Amino acid sequence: MSPGALWRWAQLKGITVIGTGDFTHPEWFRELEAALEPGGDGLFRLKREFQTDDIPDSCRAEVFFLLSAEISCIYSKNGRTRKIHCIVIVADFDGAARINAALSRIGNLRADGRPILGLDAKELLKTVMDASADAMLIPAHAWTPHFSVFGAVSGFDSIEECFEEMSPHIHAIETGLSSDPPMNWRLSSLDGITLISNSDAHSPAKIGREANIFDTGVSYREITEAIKTGKGFNGTVEFFPEEGKYHYDGHRLCNVSLSPRETMAHDYLCPVCGRKLTVGVMHRVERLADRDSGFKPAGSPGYYSIIPLPEVIAEAVNVGVNSKTVNNEYMKLLAKLGSEFRILMDLPLEDIEAAGFPLIREAVSRVREGRVHIAPGYDGEYGKIKIFGEAERKRIRGQGRLF
Repeated sequence: MSPGALWRWAQLKGITVIGTGDFTHPEWFRELEAALEPGGDGLFRLKREFQTDDIPDSCRAEVFFLLSAEISCIYSKNGRTRKIHCIVIVADFDGAARINAALSRIGNLRADGRPILGLDAKELLKTVMDASADAMLIPAHAWTPHFSVFGAVSGFDSIEECFEEMSPHIHAIETGLSSDPPMNWRLSSLDGITLISNSDAHSPAKIGREANIFDTGVSYREITEAIKTGKGFNGTVEFFPEEGKYHYDGHRLCNVSLSPRETMAHDYLCPVCGRKLTVGVMHRVERLADRDSGFKPAGSPGYYSIIPLPEVIAEAVNVGVNSKTVNNEYMKLLAKLGSEFRILMDLPLEDIEAAGFPLIREAVSRVREGRVHIAPGYDGEYGKIKIFGEAERKRIRGQGRLF
């Protein structure tokens, strides 16, 4: 996850602006300062000496960096332990340095890329805004059970309960991998909040699992203004929420996955061992929602539900997603057809087939139409995708050879 790797994979994925992550860590901060140069308007470019030439011509594009970090706040409030993760973005290294200086007086920034601070999330927001007026704080993966603003285990029932008088400065929440916009639309309290999605990447290949679509100029000011007002924010690229690690309720150690209704029937206890179940995102949304499923607020931007291309390839050829076969097919597809987002969202299906990938063409078609089966993720286990049956794979392969 070096600056050069982020730059390379942003192009493979089709991303124009990518967050740096972890600017709070002193060593990563220095590495970013060494590798990046001002790109104009609060964004940065990778210096030429850090760039590589191993990018297919079909994917080459300009990439900009935005200074970002994630911070874990663990504290007691209203008689409960709260664990809230927050994203912070800022327009320049000076602002990031001031934020780091303030936070270093509270906790050890060297201990982790995502520092853990004994600091109320509201106080973190104050600290960030005092250090840099144009910085923005966004609650991260807002529904994750253990570490989020709405989390069932350690969160709150509303933004106002968490941030109190500072709530007007919260303009967005990150929906996280286990929820999508329709789930969030069920809460009228979120009508004025922009729903953003980020990839939560822990390795380069995971970049772009989720993303945001802007119709603005490429600048920090225009991006943050779109988040604040909704104007120029055209929606998100989403995981199918069932694939997220905390969509359903369950107990991983006992291989127990339950719907909210089943959880309530078992009195929130694992039917195998009797311990408390981890209440997932779908259940938590049901608890806080004041609207029926299917409601869409007027003027809400759209979204695309995708399955990452390596997972689509793995399903199509029936091998592991981390195999050499999948990697080779992935790079062949990009070289012939362009970036991952282009293939998954925009490219005519006939072009995928004409390039010699009939199984991928059919898989992408089904993903675009939502014709996939996913066994929901639960208690830290990702959901399991099924696009084809074995008989279907053989039939489509045969048609491709005949074609």
